[in-house]
Amino acid sequence: MSRIGKLPVTVPSGVEVTVKDGLVNVKGANGALSLALNSLVKIDVNAGKITFAPVDESRDANAMSGTMRQLVNNMVTGVSKGFEKKLSLVGVGFKAQAQGAKLNLTVGFSHPVIMDMPAGIKVETPAPTEILIKGADRQRVGQVAAEVRAVRPPEPYKGKGIRYADEKVVIKETKKK
Repeated sequence: MSRIGKLPVTVPSGVEVTVKDGLVNVKGANGALSLALNSLVKIDVNAGKITFAPVDESRDANAMSGTMRQLVNNMVTGVSKGFEKKLSLVGVGFKAQAQGAKLNLTVGFSHPVIMDMPAGIKVETPAPTEILIKGADRQRVGQVAAEVRAVRPPEPYKGKGIRYADEKVVIKETKKK
């Protein structure tokens, strides 16, 4: 059995987990998330713990039990604590401004780039050169952060662009004559 799949998921107080109609529903302070069940994994919810077991001894069922366990764990963590990604803007005149559910980026183009944030995703700008993306769904937070970064990824010669706060950009040496 998968090593990750063997570990139970502990449900913190204030989080409600239900399994019915082929869906796993998780409700908490930060919202509600749902996930379709896989037929290769059996899920049991009791006494504040969620356990996962493969239905048979096949390799696919074994792998899927670990995958389902981690997806449900991310959902439980998301509705209780939430996830966040921090981006930083590097470049002269580069700035970001959060306006409700929109993010206004000035990153060296002839026009500002305005991005709409999907439902469930909050965007903050603690400083003009910092962007904080928060939400309960880990996959969506990462996807939105990747889309914001894709507007102006860091270039290799000066390092200008939008990067993750913990990202190290390797600067290339300029061409010699």
